[in-house]
Amino acid sequence: MSKYIDGFVIPVPTAKMPEYKRIAALASKVWKEHGALEYIEAAGDDFPVCGDGGKPAPELIGASGEETIIFSYIVYESREHRDTVNGKVIEDPRMNEICPAVNGVFDFKRMIYGGFRVIVDA
Repeated sequence: MSKYIDGFVIPVPTAKMPEYKRIAALASKVWKEHGALEYIEAAGDDFPVCGDGGKPAPELIGASGEETIIFSYIVYESREHRDTVNGKVIEDPRMNEICPAVNGVFDFKRMIYGGFRVIVDA
């Protein structure tokens, strides 16, 4: 059975990065305790243009020079495992702290997210 990944990209105001990191650290504990295999949050710092017509991430999502691009992913055993883990995460009382806090840190309307089946795992 192939692994499954939830991934997202969001612009976060650079001034709010300390709060974002605090929230992300708590979220990582919640997901891992409920069975996620990996939980990665990364801050962008190199956005070259690739080839003719390629666009760097900040341009694609309309990020300003005062925003940090966050690329994150959570790894699961399978899509079914993801659904089970996320069901437990939603019920976890710590989410009552995470969800309201996130609303003041970044704009959900600018988040790019989705679930992905792994096609190469080297």
